[in-house]
Amino acid sequence: MASQVSTGSKSAASPKALRQYVQRFPQACVLVIGDLILDHYVMGRVSRISPEAPVPVVHVESESLRLGGAANVFNNILALGGKADLCGVIGADESGRLLLKELGSRRTGRSSRGGVIIDHDRPTTRKSRVIAHNQQIVRYDVEGRQELKGTLQKRMLRYVESRMRELSCLVVSDYAKGVVTAQLMTELTRLAALRRIPIIVDPKVEHFSYYKNVTVMTPNHLEATQAAGLHGDDDQTVDQAGALLRQRLGCQSVLITRGEKGMSLYEGEGSSWHLPTQARQVYDVTGAGDTVIGTLALALSTGASMREGATLANYAAGIVVGMVGTATVSPEQLLEAVGNG
Repeated sequence: MASQVSTGSKSAASPKALRQYVQRFPQACVLVIGDLILDHYVMGRVSRISPEAPVPVVHVESESLRLGGAANVFNNILALGGKADLCGVIGADESGRLLLKELGSRRTGRSSRGGVIIDHDRPTTRKSRVIAHNQQIVRYDVEGRQELKGTLQKRMLRYVESRMRELSCLVVSDYAKGVVTAQLMTELTRLAALRRIPIIVDPKVEHFSYYKNVTVMTPNHLEATQAAGLHGDDDQTVDQAGALLRQRLGCQSVLITRGEKGMSLYEGEGSSWHLPTQARQVYDVTGAGDTVIGTLALALSTGASMREGATLANYAAGIVVGMVGTATVSPEQLLEAVGNG
């Protein structure tokens, strides 16, 4: 069937309708499952090159810790006013303790971290970024990528099952650190289908075969074309990738994020829909995918169509890439962006 292409020059819904969904975000309850990451930022300035090696010397002015990976999706949902729960794995180490402390600082009546499990055989994933003059100089990671033991997968699934009655959406945030497995995805998809709630996946290329029959997944354009076995990032190639992935995996929809080109949504019967970027200026794309998936989850939880949800996610992404570091969007910022759109 020929592709039915439309361009999102106008929103899929009126600004009034989109604002109503945002105002209903507090009614949503989303469980985020996946790889928990501690983001460590070292901020400073450079005034000279090291005499020891041809590298810049960064004079450190500040350091900060932020929630990353699935924990940042959780954080984004809370920041947008929704209720959120978190399920994942940390190590029995200092980074794990610090990540729990960061989660604890966000504990309200609208959040739970009851599904966070300690694995004594792996380190907590920690990404350290050195930034000078708003530019990332280097990143260094501490992580384990081995597949989670079966006993821990079962503990996670028992926790998910215990929460299903309260949930409006499941989100899987896959950073390929070993938490998201084929067996886990099969069971999560089954549970979501039984409760008739959407399941959204932020994917990793090496795991695309795991995501069969999910409601929607949100790869970036490079992940999508690579997973589809295609080369290039032109419109035609991205369109082919979106249609192929949706058909191959049996997903209801595929939402491809495309940086400065916005987003492209692929739905049934070969239809595609393109949204131009809402970003005024791009400073940092770190965590933008987490903002997209968190906003989409809340939108679908409150009755938005896939196109309406994608429109709100596009607005939210346009806000967050204008900030440095892993950031979140508030309901007020999103409402203002919708009004200005």
